[in-house]
Amino acid sequence: MISTYDRAVEVSLGRITLAADISIPSEARGVVVFAHGSGSGRHSPRNRLVADVLKDGDIATILIDLLTEQEESVDLETAELRFDIGLLAGRLVAISDWTALQPRLKKLGLGYFGASTGAAAALVAASERPKDVQAVVSRGGRPDLAGDALRSVVTPTLFIVGGRDAAVLDLNYSAIARLPQGTEHRLEIVRGATHLFEEPGTLDQVAILARDWFRTHLKTLS
Repeated sequence: MISTYDRAVEVSLGRITLAADISIPSEARGVVVFAHGSGSGRHSPRNRLVADVLKDGDIATILIDLLTEQEESVDLETAELRFDIGLLAGRLVAISDWTALQPRLKKLGLGYFGASTGAAAALVAASERPKDVQAVVSRGGRPDLAGDALRSVVTPTLFIVGGRDAAVLDLNYSAIARLPQGTEHRLEIVRGATHLFEEPGTLDQVAILARDWFRTHLKTLS
């Protein structure tokens, strides 16, 4: 894989600007926006590992901080913004609209990779852009926090949960039950993994599962 475009950029969304790292393989078929989990950001080593595997699979990646620097400072003190699913989903929708205007990205099928609370934001955003978002992957996600938006999700969604993450696994089962009948989805349980997939080899399994899901569902636009 040879990356023809690999940049740190600032994404202007109305009154705010968000920092992002964008990488586009030369034969990219789609682009995945990462929605980071509680208290995390674009420098997350776990998401960067997944992003590297996606890029090797000819999928462009956008690792972006969903909060501004000022908001992150507030969140470090209060931990309130990381659970503001409406705010995070709104940012994802805005980023998706921005992506559709970028010459290097606008023809690529769009996907979301959400971790923890970021998974809920990804599902809410997908419910608001059903014609634009082609695939979603949730890693150790809290899809239950998407609430009533789950009933409007028609985007093919892969839920990945650690086998030793019992509480989150139960929340994923209950969230899946709220999806509309006919919505394509799959639950993958990674044996031996806890919530952060810190056990040897487990995060690699996540990355491969995500890569294959996106390669199956992301299609370039005409």
